[in-house]
Amino acid sequence: MNPAELVSRDDDPVRLASGQTLFREGETGDCMYVLLEGSADVFVGEVLVESATPGALLGEMALVDSSPRTATVVATMPARLARIDERRFHFLVQQTPYFATHVMKVLAERLRHMNSMTRNQVVA
Repeated sequence: MNPAELVSRDDDPVRLASGQTLFREGETGDCMYVLLEGSADVFVGEVLVESATPGALLGEMALVDSSPRTATVVATMPARLARIDERRFHFLVQQTPYFATHVMKVLAERLRHMNSMTRNQVVA
């Protein structure tokens, strides 16, 4: 099951035009997003760290640890996203254990990717 399937019929999706910013590094976050349609680039500083496609989770760390955003997300084509606030996040975690496991998997993959990027910079 793709997490996007859990929220695909969102009544109030966020819509972004190509080039529009979803959120910026350093901002306070009170929600996460699931990319339903379109694509977006994720930047840490000036470095492109991910090109998100439908099904991608964006901004989930804000709900896990209430810290400021660690990246900037910019739509690369028109996008539709489901907004998941803290209440909905906890509901999804309780009702769909796979969702919680998927969030942890995404966080682990991103950590491994950033570790790899860091190692490559040290070697270069």
